[in-house]
Amino acid sequence: MTAQTPHRPRWQRALLLGAGWLSVALAVIGAFLPVMPTVPFLLLAAACFARSAPRFHRWLVQHPRLGPLIKPYLEGQGMPRRAKVLAIASLWLGIVFSCWLASQPAVRITVCAAGVLATVFILWQKTRR
Repeated sequence: MTAQTPHRPRWQRALLLGAGWLSVALAVIGAFLPVMPTVPFLLLAAACFARSAPRFHRWLVQHPRLGPLIKPYLEGQGMPRRAKVLAIASLWLGIVFSCWLASQPAVRITVCAAGVLATVFILWQKTRR
């Protein structure tokens, strides 16, 4: 993803910038809490920053702690096998817990459908050794 910003309305850039910083904050929290992911929030932040603030995109990708978590993926090298396994396992653990809590069949079906789509997406990504 390039860090060039196409011309966007000011409100759109502000919204993307806010979403990017919120994603960075959630990623940092996720680094300390085992139930919250880190890398997906960093990837979301990188996408938001690439579309709103190239300076913050560069900061994130070059950050000594956060950058190495996402740089290989952004460069097209894919996800490590271990990361795929952990992502899918934690995803389905959360889905099972959510389905256990949910009483409505429609909610369970929706959560499981989203889980299947997320699993397919993760498996579809290039695997880095």
